[in-house]
Amino acid sequence: MSAEDTATRYHDPLLGVVFDLDGTLVLSQHDFVRMRREVIRIAERHGVIPGHLHPTEPIHQILEAARAELARGQVPEGQVFRFEAEVNARIDAIEMEALPRTVVRPGAPELLTRLTERGFRIGVLTRSSEEFCRSALKQTGLLEFLPYLRTRSAPGPAKPSPEALLGLLDEMGVPPDRAAFVGDHLIDAECATRARIRFYGILPAVAVPDGITPERFRAAGAREVVSDLAELAHLVGVPLAPA
Repeated sequence: MSAEDTATRYHDPLLGVVFDLDGTLVLSQHDFVRMRREVIRIAERHGVIPGHLHPTEPIHQILEAARAELARGQVPEGQVFRFEAEVNARIDAIEMEALPRTVVRPGAPELLTRLTERGFRIGVLTRSSEEFCRSALKQTGLLEFLPYLRTRSAPGPAKPSPEALLGLLDEMGVPPDRAAFVGDHLIDAECATRARIRFYGILPAVAVPDGITPERFRAAGAREVVSDLAELAHLVGVPLAPA
């Protein structure tokens, strides 16, 4: 698709903004390495051949590979349900361990305040559980700004499925061409691109070796890349007052 085609499917002004949670609005320090290892351990106990799943891949890709192998092995449907329930419970528990360390990302309260004052509809789309999402937002003082939440616990597809983002926007009453999705990970860019929603990438608050870069974001379809939430506020037309 050409750049011209991409530009014509978006319309201004923006009416709604959807945010990723962890890394974008809050900083949680999840133990993702442990989560991936636990998912693989549980999958192998339910019938996946040891060594077939790779702990360097994102959790959603590990789960997709596990489901595909269980299906090929004609594992009974009831056992697949038990596998998924056990995985979700284990991930939820590890997530909640990070709650005491969870803090607000600098600029988030000010940005959400300005967006609310200007009448934007604001939501969160996250692969975190409902319990962690609400607890983290309440702990950081952001919950009052975010009436629309879609988490991993919600029925139906989860991020990066485009249906997850489009369903949330429908609940918010925001047309896709008047919305933006903001996130700090390539999975967020994938979700927005597949849903044909403009995507603004925000660089991680703390840079890590081999981490996300503006070039990687743009290659994944980001319309703009910002370094922090103050820069994002200026981009969407609600500049923050100087500190």
